[in-house]
Amino acid sequence: MSVAATSSAAARLVEFLLSLRLDRLPSAVIAEARLRLLDSLGCGLYGATTAWGGIAARVVHAERSQGRATVYGRGEPVAPARAALVNATATHGIEFDDLAPGYVHPGALVIPAVLANTEQYGLSGAKLVLGVVAGYEAVSRIGLGLGEIEDWGFHTSGIAGAAGAAIASGVALGMSHEQIMNALGVACSSAGGLRTFTQGDGGMVKRLHAGRAAEAGVLACALAREGFTAPRNAVEGRFGLLSTYGRDQSEPHALDRNLGEDYVVMKVRTKCYPCYYGGVQAMVQALQALRREHDIRPSDIAKVRVGTNSRGVTLHGEVAPRETMAAQYSMPFTAALALAGDPRDPRSFSGDALDDPTVCQVARKVELYGDPEIDAMEPPRRAAHVEVRLTDGRTLQSKLADAHGRPGDPCTPDEVKDKFRTLAAVSQTPESIARVLSLVERLELLPSIDAVSEALRTGVKTI
Repeated sequence: MSVAATSSAAARLVEFLLSLRLDRLPSAVIAEARLRLLDSLGCGLYGATTAWGGIAARVVHAERSQGRATVYGRGEPVAPARAALVNATATHGIEFDDLAPGYVHPGALVIPAVLANTEQYGLSGAKLVLGVVAGYEAVSRIGLGLGEIEDWGFHTSGIAGAAGAAIASGVALGMSHEQIMNALGVACSSAGGLRTFTQGDGGMVKRLHAGRAAEAGVLACALAREGFTAPRNAVEGRFGLLSTYGRDQSEPHALDRNLGEDYVVMKVRTKCYPCYYGGVQAMVQALQALRREHDIRPSDIAKVRVGTNSRGVTLHGEVAPRETMAAQYSMPFTAALALAGDPRDPRSFSGDALDDPTVCQVARKVELYGDPEIDAMEPPRRAAHVEVRLTDGRTLQSKLADAHGRPGDPCTPDEVKDKFRTLAAVSQTPESIARVLSLVERLELLPSIDAVSEALRTGVKTI
C-alpha cells in the first residue's frame, strides 16, 4: 500500500514511519537520536531519585510484575508497560527533558516506551533508533495537529503522548500497519492530562502525565499484537483525538505535511535549566550572562525587571513558591536563582532551597511586565527582555529571542554528554556512566541493548 493511497493523514503518517530504514536515514539524524537517548536517560536517572520517581518505582515493584525492562535507578527488571510508567514519570520529573514542535516532551514520552519494548523483546540498537526517530515524528505532529489546547487547560504531552508512544513502539517492534493503527486507536482513548498543576500547588501529577502516556502506548501495542481492535479514525474522525481536544482549531494536515523532507528529531530543544521553557529559559540565560560579565552580587541588586509575553506574566508570577513545580514555573524565583544561586542544579528548586534567604530576597525585587514587542513576535513565548538595576545607579540590559539549545543554536554533543554525566551521577556509578556513554556512541550497531540494560542495572547507587 502506498502512502498516497492510504485513507487518512494518520494512516499515511504510520505508513511513512514504517518505511524508515537505518541505511536511508541521514547520519545527522542517527547521531541526534543517540543524543536524545542520552538526554532522556540523564533526566530519568536523576528523576529516579526524586520523591515522585521513588513512589512510582515502589508501587510497580510491589506488584512483582515480570519482565525484562529496566527501571531507572533499580536493579530488578519489570514488565515493559510498568517500566515505561516509572521511567517516563522520572524523565519528566525535573523539567529538564527536551521539547519538540507541538509543545510536547518527546524524550519523556517516547524513549521510555521504546526502550522498554526493546529490552523486553531483545531488539537491536538499530530498532531502538528507528523507534526514537518515528516516535519524535509522531508525537510532535500529533501535538501540532491538536493546536493550542493548553489555553483550554489540557496538557499537550499528556493528550498526544500515548499515541506517539504507541507509534514509536510499533515501529521498533516491526508491527504491521493494521496493528499499529489499532494500537493508535487504543492509545487515543487513553489520552489525558489537565494543567491544574500550574495553579501553585501542582504536586507530582504533571510528571505522571508522561508516565501514563508511555505506559498506555506500550500497553496499546501489546493488545494490538494479540488482535485487539480499535476505531481506524481515532485521530482525525468525529469525536477523535484532534476534534475532541483541538475543536475547531485542530489541524489534521499537520500529521502528514511534508513527510520525509526533514525530521522532527533535528528540531528538538534541549533544556539548559530544569525549569519551564516559555520565556523562562531565555530569561535565565540572559541574567546569567549579565551576572558573569559584570560580576553582579546579590547585594548589588536594587531591582530586576523582566519583560516577556503577557501570558507568562499572568501564569508565572509567583514570587514565593512553596513546592518544586511552582518554583520551576515561577519567573521571579528562577530569575533570582540566575542572579544569586545555581539555576542548572535541580536541587535549587526543592526542599530547603526554596527558603534560601538570599534567593528569596532577590525574588522579591523582580517585576514582570508584558512586553508588547515580545507579544508581537511569532511565536512570542520564548523571548525575554531583562534589566538589572544596581545600587550604584547603573542599569544593565539584555534581550534574547530564544534560549541556547534551540534548533538554530543547538547544544553540542559534548554539552549533552556533560549534562548526562551530571544528572546520571546522582543514581549511577562512574563506571556505569562511562559504559552507557560508550555503548550509546555505537547504538545503531548493537545487536541487542542488553549491555546497556546491564550497565544501568549493575551501576545503581543506593537511592
